Amino acid sequence: MEQPNLNYINELSGDNLEFKNKIIGILKKELPEEIIVYDGEFKKGNYLLVAQSVHKLKHKISILGLEKSYYIAEEYENNLKKNSTDLNADFENILKSMEEFVDHL
Repeated sequence: MEQPNLNYINELSGDNLEFKNKIIGILKKELPEEIIVYDGEFKKGNYLLVAQSVHKLKHKISILGLEKSYYIAEEYENNLKKNSTDLNADFENILKSMEEFVDHL
């Protein structure tokens, strides 16, 4: 499984350390919040709202350089719109790796 990284953030921020730290701060704040919303809606079985949460989380996946995971999330989002939870385990593994990475920034 691919690992989260700061490559995109480093490329985006260049030499601007303040901007880089701001992006990382936003990630550290928003990622856990978005995962809580995702988990809550999943437990309720609101798959359309889960799909919306996945859509938001795809942006974080992209920012953390997870190219293959982005496509898994995209397919999972489409599955949820069809009331299917196929790829749920894969997506939750992605979230776990992202959480662990961001926690250590």
